[in-house]
Amino acid sequence: MPEEPHRPLRADARRNREKILTVAAHVFATEGLTAHLERIAKEAGVGSATLYRNFPTREALVEAVYRNELAQLCDAAPALLAARPPLDALRAWAHLFLDYVTTKYGMIDALRAIAATGDNPYGHSRELIRAALTTLMDACAAAGTIRTDLGPADLGVALEGIALTSAHPDQRAQAERLLDLVLDGLTARR
Repeated sequence: MPEEPHRPLRADARRNREKILTVAAHVFATEGLTAHLERIAKEAGVGSATLYRNFPTREALVEAVYRNELAQLCDAAPALLAARPPLDALRAWAHLFLDYVTTKYGMIDALRAIAATGDNPYGHSRELIRAALTTLMDACAAAGTIRTDLGPADLGVALEGIALTSAHPDQRAQAERLLDLVLDGLTARR
């Protein structure tokens, strides 16, 4: 039987889905995967049936939250560049990266379990993040505000290192200090 074409969601259904994803990201980041899905539905202002209609399993919700957070992070680069000077945009994006990692940290066990089933929620995450970082760093380099002897791969590794050592929400202040240290070291010397 041919697959039905994917129909776009009604505006109210799209808003409900977005509210669920936003609340779930926050709850998973702060409580981990032990959070009750009914609590997520209640905080999102929807019924449990709406949550389960959109995300029939906890794993489906976790994967959707992860993909949504990744998309928001990567989509933020051009928007930040349009609204701010390049170095400010890079700094703001790096802080969003910390938010993304903090959310991912609360879901890491579920993401690993999903990956073990052969479904890879990470997919092309690293490439998408590297592309956003390249866009930001190219704009900074063109503006003369960052060193050109370091590239997106270097900054990506530094951000990943900060994430590995400071991704837990209780370590956010340390992560912010380390991020400032790295970004200050990236700034062009005058």
